[in-house]
Amino acid sequence: MTDNAKNDLPEGLHDFLAKAGWDNAAIDPIPGDASFRRYFRLAKPDSDKAMLMHAPPPHENPEPFLKVAHWLTDHGMRAPEILAEDAAKGWVLLEDFGNDRMRDWLDLNPDSERAAYKAAIDALVELHQRPAGPFDTYDMPTYQREVGLLTEWYAPAQGLDVDGDGYVSAWEEALAPLITRQAKPVTVLRDYHAENIMLLNGSPSATQGLIDFQDALVGHPAYDLVSLLQDARRDVSLQLEKEMLDRYIQSAQPGGDFAADYARLGAQRNAKIVGIFTRLYKRDGKPRYLSMIPRVWAAMERDLAHSALKPVARWFDANIPEELRRSGGGRIV
Repeated sequence: MTDNAKNDLPEGLHDFLAKAGWDNAAIDPIPGDASFRRYFRLAKPDSDKAMLMHAPPPHENPEPFLKVAHWLTDHGMRAPEILAEDAAKGWVLLEDFGNDRMRDWLDLNPDSERAAYKAAIDALVELHQRPAGPFDTYDMPTYQREVGLLTEWYAPAQGLDVDGDGYVSAWEEALAPLITRQAKPVTVLRDYHAENIMLLNGSPSATQGLIDFQDALVGHPAYDLVSLLQDARRDVSLQLEKEMLDRYIQSAQPGGDFAADYARLGAQRNAKIVGIFTRLYKRDGKPRYLSMIPRVWAAMERDLAHSALKPVARWFDANIPEELRRSGGGRIV
């Protein structure tokens, strides 16, 4: 660690590590993304390793992460073990899952793609066999608030004057049947994709580590499947998407018109992401997300083609010009 990095360590770090028994560890800051949350890799002289998270209130709150992490590990899922915590001051010491994110690992080992996705699907099947966690419900107001990001951010960025009330009504009609099938919900991690799955022991088929789950809710089992198989950050072939969706259905036996609900939540999530990525550019000055919108838009168009999305598809036909849709959402300036 450089002298500048040493001087940039948050106040209270050494006190927390001393109480946790890690005061003699080497500290390696991990570059962040302009957030108040910071991460540090720790290594003891005896080769023990850990990850230190600093999520200081009032800007950050580690309590949701801790709540979900404890619940997942208590129910046999592979979240990082919590080694020490001081939520009031934003400190969490946790197990280090290493560097093998599924996305990065597959970039180097593309022939192992099917094995990695099979393991990711099987982990979801296992999660959905557990009772739903003690988390808030993924209800209609939450779905509506999320899809509203498209009309709040994307539409103005493209200079579009759209029918906001009609948009809300279309989603209400399309999602209503799905809400009734959430009577027996599952835990929804909400960002379950190749950048948030760690391949432990350098193997795509070994137990996979879960990260970035602090926003977990309870809702429909199709949501995390959409996150994984319609990944905003990585191309997943239509063939692999179908194969893995079939694998889940055969294993979990979810019942109902699951394919329709998968399309509903695909369109819902992708509309949200288009809005979020636009906001990340327009408000937060992060242009790299713009290159991902065409991938997200293409998946959304496939979802909108399902008969379950007719009300929303009609709204898009009436409000989003065809040339923007053909170009994957168009260029945002």
